[in-house]
Amino acid sequence: MPLSKFLTFSHWLLVATTLLALLSCSHDRGVERPVPSVYYWRTSLILDSAERVFLSEHGVGRMYVRYFDVVMRDGRPMPNATLQFVDTVPGNIEVVPTVFIIENCLRHNLDSVAGLLVDRIVQMNETNDLPAPREVQIDCDWTRNSQEAYFAFLRHVRQLLAQRGMRLSATIRLHQLAMTPPPVDEGALMVYNTGDAARSGDHNPILDYRDVEPYLRYVADYNLPLCAAYPVFGWQLLFGGSEFKAILHDQNLQDTTLFKPLSGNEYLVLQSRDNPVLSDAGDKSAWMSAGDHVRVWQPSTQEVERVARALGAQRRSINRQVIIYHLDNKYLNQYDNQFYETIYHL
Repeated sequence: MPLSKFLTFSHWLLVATTLLALLSCSHDRGVERPVPSVYYWRTSLILDSAERVFLSEHGVGRMYVRYFDVVMRDGRPMPNATLQFVDTVPGNIEVVPTVFIIENCLRHNLDSVAGLLVDRIVQMNETNDLPAPREVQIDCDWTRNSQEAYFAFLRHVRQLLAQRGMRLSATIRLHQLAMTPPPVDEGALMVYNTGDAARSGDHNPILDYRDVEPYLRYVADYNLPLCAAYPVFGWQLLFGGSEFKAILHDQNLQDTTLFKPLSGNEYLVLQSRDNPVLSDAGDKSAWMSAGDHVRVWQPSTQEVERVARALGAQRRSINRQVIIYHLDNKYLNQYDNQFYETIYHL
């Protein structure tokens, strides 16, 4: 006798609802299982004891490790700032090699670059006794003008990785949500650096809900599995009057011979420097002059959680895997364990 004779309408409804839910999850799952993750974005792989404790305490199972950048040199795309493996990653953590590509490389023929990139990643793993990666991630701030070249490059990389049984993911910036999704297996939505560092005012350029809100409407229907990356870092921004000069590196703002604290997050520079300060100033050097101001920004736990919950309300699966940017003891201990547990298990 057919099974349908024994099933009531409510039973069929339950079965149908369950199947639809499973299909929906499989379409957008992105990863095999929920796993707390981190980015590692330094040029030497060195984990101190506090960073290892963090990885263990929060059950981090995946590290997106920057292997190298691709930049223009001598008129062609070349690898730069290759990671030095001074230390080892705990054996229970999956390493996802991540490569940052400067957008101007996309103006050149990248046919040969895809194969060289994949071979270089595989060789770096073999040299450093790491298993072959299951996933590779590409990071690039592509635009509509560079989209065609970038997508062609990604298709080539994805094809080469698939031949080795590997997946390809790519970072997605907020403004890219309004564009065609890239041809990859999964996207990592970068929910940081959401504002303009060069703009003065009360907007936190690392993360401000007001900068994220206009893009929330694109999240639900974005046709690519997505996970989310949230910030755990700070910036020291140097301004001369209203003109942005540089992002500073680890200036000791408590040195009262050099800096005077002002209201809020601002410091006055008391002495000029004879040499350029260590900074991210693009192609130009930046000098710190008396009378300049330093603004300090770091996202609050409340703002990170507010943004994460807003994204989750639009697309529940986006927080299934959360990536913290980035693993650095300098900032990790400025947030308590409860914050990490909350953000990892939304």
